[in-house]
Amino acid sequence: MGRRMEPQEAMGLALRTLRLERGLSQAEVTDRADVARSWLSQMESGRSNPAWGSLIRLAGALDVSPVELVERAEQIRGGDWDVDPQPRRRSA
Repeated sequence: MGRRMEPQEAMGLALRTLRLERGLSQAEVTDRADVARSWLSQMESGRSNPAWGSLIRLAGALDVSPVELVERAEQIRGGDWDVDPQPRRRSA
């Protein structure tokens, strides 16, 4: 078993995997959530933590509840979610 992931890393990975599962670009998510693309990029890379209001907007943009988003992050953090930490980028 590998190292336990930090909470902000797990949240970033949860955001990225949900976004990619839905076939959305960062620009599409940031438009829907009304947040800056650079901030979403920092979130997805685990370098930033969301405020509660931003978390709610991001969850809505990804069509999940905030609870589902947090639960996924906790599953990733606990190793209960098989996910590639470096998913491939969508081809344009």
